[in-house]
Formats: sequence, C-alpha cells, structure tokens
Amino acid sequence: MSRIGREPITIPAGVEVKVSDGNTVTVKGPLGTLTQDLPAIMEIKQDKGILTVVRPDDENKTRALHGMTRALINNMVEGVKTGFSKTLEINGVGYRATKQGKTLVLNLGYSHTISFEEKDGITFDVPTPNTIIVKGADKQRVGEIAAQIRSKRPPEPYLGKGVKYANEKIRRKAGKAGKAK
Repeated sequence: MSRIGREPITIPAGVEVKVSDGNTVTVKGPLGTLTQDLPAIMEIKQDKGILTVVRPDDENKTRALHGMTRALINNMVEGVKTGFSKTLEINGVGYRATKQGKTLVLNLGYSHTISFEEKDGITFDVPTPNTIIVKGADKQRVGEIAAQIRSKRPPEPYLGKGVKYANEKIRRKAGKAGKAK
C-alpha cells in the first residue's frame, strides 16, 4: 500500500472540507477557498476532523492515483491554513525588481521592463530589489508563477546572472581558456 496514500489528513481548526459527488473537494480556510476535481475511482472518507483516501483495488493505475489524491488534498488543506511561498533571487548588474501597486516590474537587461499582475490569490513581495517572494494558497499556481518569472531570464552558467530560486545551485562553467604559449 502507498505510504503517502494511507496517511490520514488531519483537518486543523478553522479549515472546512466538503466532499461532493464525483470527488469534488472544496477546502475553505483563512487564506481562501480551493476546489479540485479528484479521480472518481478513489474513495474519500471524512470522519471527525480526519480525512482518509481509500483505493478500491491494487491495479497499477489506482495505486498511482492513491498517493497523488492524498497529496493534493493535503496541499489544499495546508494551503488555505498557512499558504505556500517561493523565493527568487536576481543576480546581475542592473537587474532588479520593484512592486508598483499590484504589479511586479522586472528590469532584466532587456530594452523593456517585464510586468506580472497579482491575480488568482497570488501575491508578490519584494523585500529587497534582488529578492522576490511569490505567495499564495494554491501550491501549483505559486510554483507556476515562480517558474514563469524565472523563465524571463534563467541563470547562465558562466557568470551566474539571471533569476534563480533561493535554494537553487548554479553549476558554473570555466570561461575561455587563455592561449597556450
């Protein structure tokens, strides 16, 4: 049995979970409301503040869906309770980020600035001109927006310039070798 799938999900105080027909799960909490359609083959049981996901058989497809379904529900519960965040760092001369109202404005060495609007419960925080924090309740959306920001100027291997995740290690390459005499 899946080690992740068989773990029960404890619903914290202040979070409300509702399972509708067709395994549509709605989670409400202090940071918002998330809704997701999950595989109908999985059985989601709710009992006294604890959710469990049960699979009907041991076929490969249902075994694969078991842990994924539990992880998605757990991420929804955790997201509406505490939220998720990704931190990005900007390296490079003249590269910087600013926040103007609800818009994140990036100067990344292009002839124009790049803008991202806050939407769908995603917020940006710019504590320093070289740091961006993407926050939100939906783990998937937070990761997606952070990846879009990073894709505008990925870090290059020679000088390390660009936008990278805070915990990312850049494999540096040696530059041009001098002419041997």
